Amino acid sequence: MEDLFEVSVSQRGDACVVTAVGEVDVSTAPELRQKLREQPEDAFVVVDLSDVTFLDSTGLGVLVAALKRVREREAGGELRLVVSRPQVSKVLEVTGLSGVFSIHPTLDEALAR
Repeated sequence: MEDLFEVSVSQRGDACVVTAVGEVDVSTAPELRQKLREQPEDAFVVVDLSDVTFLDSTGLGVLVAALKRVREREAGGELRLVVSRPQVSKVLEVTGLSGVFSIHPTLDEALAR
């Protein structure tokens, strides 16, 4: 049985919240990439990975590219991650990306400015 993957975008105050659910891998990462690219360059974007059960190198590449896009622009955008599952946290730690991203355990904490 194929695992369910969903990605959605919602507005919470001045933040665009991109929520992913399921496995982010080579087959689902393009959908996440597209949603992230649709956000304005000056947006405050929170990527909620709370319900992500698996994150592979393709998914990591999508997140790194989104962060790079935000940092290269002078429009004042910001990208934060919500990570609550140990398996996703571990991938970010092992790859050294936990020190690169602004990572928060809850959506409310990520939205706090």
